Amino acid sequence: MEEKKINSIKTLNELKNGEKGTIVSFSDEGDVELKRHLLGMGFVKGSEITLEKVAPLGDPIKLRLKGYSVCLRKNEAENIKVQI
Repeated sequence: MEEKKINSIKTLNELKNGEKGTIVSFSDEGDVELKRHLLGMGFVKGSEITLEKVAPLGDPIKLRLKGYSVCLRKNEAENIKVQI
């Protein structure tokens, strides 16, 4: 039986299909305008997020957040840290 790591921190682009996490922080190195835009769409600390699907070539990824789906490019998603 596979053991599940609890309370590990990953970037959003490292999640696997169907995996859930809670947003804990944004990277300080990311684009400020992108961060502001994502915050406006509900990517706020404490929000639960699920990776629904990865495009056939790996980019973009489809996420479920606050009752709606949104797609992000992997380079955008790598700036968001989630707790599993």
